[in-house]
Amino acid sequence: MSERKVLNKYFPPNFDPANIPRQKKPKDMQHKVRLMSPFSMRCESCGEYIYKGKKFNARKETVEGEMYLNIKIFRFYIRCPRCSAEITFKTDPKNTDYVAENGASRNFEPWRGEEDPESGSDDEPDDPMKSLESRTMDSKREMDIMDALDEIRTRNARSERLDVDEVLDRFSAEDKVVITDRMKKEEEEDERQAKAIFESADGQQVRKLKEAEPDAISLVENKREMLATASWHHH
Repeated sequence: MSERKVLNKYFPPNFDPANIPRQKKPKDMQHKVRLMSPFSMRCESCGEYIYKGKKFNARKETVEGEMYLNIKIFRFYIRCPRCSAEITFKTDPKNTDYVAENGASRNFEPWRGEEDPESGSDDEPDDPMKSLESRTMDSKREMDIMDALDEIRTRNARSERLDVDEVLDRFSAEDKVVITDRMKKEEEEDERQAKAIFESADGQQVRKLKEAEPDAISLVENKREMLATASWHHH
């Protein structure tokens, strides 16, 4: 029993493939394809919204006279599912995307940012290595500022305030302003905490003995003398 599915064809000895006439096809010939919409769009005729991924029976053709780095650009024809208006869009190999051409407008996509391939802007994308380098420099600058603050705190604790200017001279004017502002904020915070410690429960400020009235000071001294005399008589 012979095979029902024949994979090999018989070619006679005198077969010449050059004698087979070639079918001439036009360059702008269209092909029927099945595709999904590459982006969400809105029909300009009826206002129908077409979401990304909706399936269509489309016609595909090669765009004549447009190429990018020897890469062909294709145009697709679809019809609006509501009013059957023709919508066309093209491939965009430069931005690895698609471009709405006629019949529909592309919806706003916030994740695309300000860069729009349809505008044809030649702005280069951000360099990741450059952004990493800038972040590294910012972190190094922040660490230097923190080290300077620690050094100034240490010298202030040792009452060596005359050498603070030497520390600040190693930094630029912008960094000096940042360090000075942080020092002022720390001094204000320390002063606020000190006031909170010496404040009574009812919110009144506890005064030092030097700020008390002279009568109160003399009264305290008289009480101390009386207590000392009583203890001496007791012994």
